[in-house]
This record gives sequence, C-alpha cells and structure tokens, in this order.
Amino acid sequence: MLELLALPPGAGAARAPLMFVHGAYVGAWCWAEHFLPWFAARGFPVYALSLRGHGQSAGRERLDSFGLAEFADDLEAALEGLERSPVLIGHSMGALVVQKYLERGAGREARRAAAVAFLCPVPPFGVLPSTFTLAWTRPALFAEINALAGGHRVSRGALHEALFAGPVDNERVERYYARMQPESRRAILDMTWWGLPQAWRLDLPPALVLGAERDALIAASVARATAQLLGAQYRELPGMGHAVMLDPGWRTAAEALEGWLAEQGL
Repeated sequence: MLELLALPPGAGAARAPLMFVHGAYVGAWCWAEHFLPWFAARGFPVYALSLRGHGQSAGRERLDSFGLAEFADDLEAALEGLERSPVLIGHSMGALVVQKYLERGAGREARRAAAVAFLCPVPPFGVLPSTFTLAWTRPALFAEINALAGGHRVSRGALHEALFAGPVDNERVERYYARMQPESRRAILDMTWWGLPQAWRLDLPPALVLGAERDALIAASVARATAQLLGAQYRELPGMGHAVMLDPGWRTAAEALEGWLAEQGL
C-alpha cells in the first residue's frame, strides 16, 4: 500500500496535475504543510507520494532492500489513475526517482510528463562530489549525516544545519525531527553510483532546476551543473537551504515554480 496525499484544485478550471516526490529520510508529509494547499488554491490538482518504506506507505521493515528502481515503480503506480499528463516535481533524491521513471520511456509505456521540476536535486552523476565537499568543508555535519545514513539519530542542530540556511523556531525543528526516518541503504548506494539514471536515455519534457543559494547538501553550483547536463532551465533561490518546501521562505520557492509553470502554459 502506497500513501498518496491529494488535494483537489480550488475554484476555476483545473490546471495540470502536480505529482510531488520527496527526498531521503522523509515522506509525503514534507509537501503537505505548505506546497499542497498553496498549489491547490491556485487551481492545480496536487498529489504527494510516500515511496515504499517511507511515511505511511508499506515496507518500512524491508526499507534497505529498496532502490531507485523500486521507487520509480511506486511513481509509476501513483500516476496510473491520473487522467491528464502530470508535472513531476522531485526534491533531492526524488529528482533521481523521477529521472529513473522517465528513463523507461516508451519501452515501459511510462506516462508522458507535461513537464518536470527538480528542486535541490541529487545530480545525475550522483552524490559523491557533494559528499566530498561536505566532508571537507563541514566535517561535523558530514559525520552526523553518516550517522543518519547508518540508521542512527542526528542532533537537532545538525538537522537544522542540513536543511535550513536561516533561523527556524524550535517547535518546527522538533516537529520535523520527530518525523525524520532512516533511509534505504540500497538507495544510498544507488545515488552514489550503482543505480544512477542514464542521462542520455532521458526524453525530458520542459524541465526546470531550482537550486538554493545556501544549500549545505546540494550546493547551488551542483544544481546549476545538473541543469546544464539535462538541458533544463535554472533558477536560484536566494538565501535558502536544502528543504525549500519547509523553509520559512518556502513561498519564494513555490512562486518560482508556479511562475515557471505559467510560462509553460500549465
């Protein structure tokens, strides 16, 4: 069973459906606080998927056996009931899940996406460059992230540093900390090298990459390189950290995405 959060569009003609795909260590809940109601109010049917083993989806006890290919299966299943071609929006690891889905192309009769947006994406060439940069520039945070990858809890200070660039009130940090979860070790290996998407096989629709100026995990320069590699438009969110959908300035990210969708006629 997959958890799929959904909100109908507000009054007026419905725009293209949006499917949000979360990153590592979280679930669909990360989109529900701000992005889902905000985009629904602007006429979009909105959906947020919890990949297997995440959020309220089944499979938590077998999480380490799932990789990017299985997560792409989940995205494929979630899209089956949609009547219109969706916009696929992936954050961090979710960007690779979207690419693994699109890599299948006509061979698996993957539903054609109307557009795609990658927010602070793990790049198609994997996390190793970002990992080395983090280890060199922020060794304490690197150690905490490694502990999280090993199934241990991290400090609230490390969570704040990893996800946000500016101040966030303690109540929010505590709430997000309580909902964080382990990530699949196989998925982490896939993001390192083994299961990366083959960029040359992607038949991308109109694409956007949103980078965050002060992202501690996926530097803006890496997001910009991803856009160049994929032939996508690139826009940068000033002053923001990695978790753009939960950041106090989340509206800046939402408006940048909605503005780009309007430019595409979606």
